[in-house]
Amino acid sequence: MPARFTFLTVSPATLECFAEAPQNFAGRPTNMDAFSEVLSGVRLKGALFFSAEFSAPWRLSTPHSGTLASTLAPGAPHLVIYHLVVDGSARARVEGGQDMELSPGDIVVFAHGDPHHLSGGSGANQVESAAVLTKIATRDISPMQSGGGGATTRFVCGYLSLDPLLCGPILQSLPPMLKVNVRTDRSGHWLEQSILHLVEEAASDRAGSDAMLAKLSEALFVDTLRRYVTGLPDQTTGWLAGARDPIVGKSLALLHRRAHHPWTIAELASEVGVSRSVLMARFTRYLSDSPIAYLTGWRLRLAAQALTSSSKGVADIAAAVGYESEAAFNRAFKRVFGVPPARYRRQSRTPASPSGSPRLPP
Repeated sequence: MPARFTFLTVSPATLECFAEAPQNFAGRPTNMDAFSEVLSGVRLKGALFFSAEFSAPWRLSTPHSGTLASTLAPGAPHLVIYHLVVDGSARARVEGGQDMELSPGDIVVFAHGDPHHLSGGSGANQVESAAVLTKIATRDISPMQSGGGGATTRFVCGYLSLDPLLCGPILQSLPPMLKVNVRTDRSGHWLEQSILHLVEEAASDRAGSDAMLAKLSEALFVDTLRRYVTGLPDQTTGWLAGARDPIVGKSLALLHRRAHHPWTIAELASEVGVSRSVLMARFTRYLSDSPIAYLTGWRLRLAAQALTSSSKGVADIAAAVGYESEAAFNRAFKRVFGVPPARYRRQSRTPASPSGSPRLPP
């Protein structure tokens, strides 16, 4: 049995501050404002749902996050699953993929909820799925012990539910499986120690532990993404890499902060402090779209989210996201989502729709 750690204590006020202010983690670069703009408009909801002490050899299979959603977060449109290795070593693999080696302090994230496997040691000693699901269903966070009696691996598992419409730019830039190590600086150590302390408290049913764990799991997700973005190679393209670029990042931040504004390339370039040609070249290099085409897509995502979460009329939603003409909005919306706004709203509220999840843009 691994030695018991002595952990830091945390206050709910501190957790609120860290969970709602992503800039507090992983040495936030000054050109990451676009990342914060997206996250500031999204309600993240997370929790830890499982902890384990498995001895080699062992193997744990996790189904698609959609299968777990009814137990973990009923009605959630999308779940991100992650595992934090505390002691020992393990391997992670998505179905059909290669093994990824995990060491203490590594957090492995499955951003798209793909089925995956965790294992330790050589040989196959499958952990009983029914026992795991029982612990999850009963909200039993005490460590599950299983395996073949060899070297021990300790880890905790968590999830984050989020809106795939508003988090689309981030999710689409993430691979099926990624890992970072949280033990590279003080903020990461603080997060890990605090989480493990609260896991112990939750296992003993101490009041308030679940709420504090939820906030920390959200903070851990934000911190993990920041570490991942910081480590991207210079030649990487995509939304997250663009958000890190001084010119593209500032452009994205402005477009997200003032999505309703009637932007032109000339005005955006002036705000960013570059020429129109430089802005277009840099933006399309990372996102393969012009700033105005990107803005149109983002406005329609905002509109789709409003259609599914509010009772506002279509004309009011169109105006709120920057359309002067309801007819123009209707045409643009149907072109991207395949149906007019009113029908999209009805379909998103139909029980036949899986988990009430609306159709996402391509």
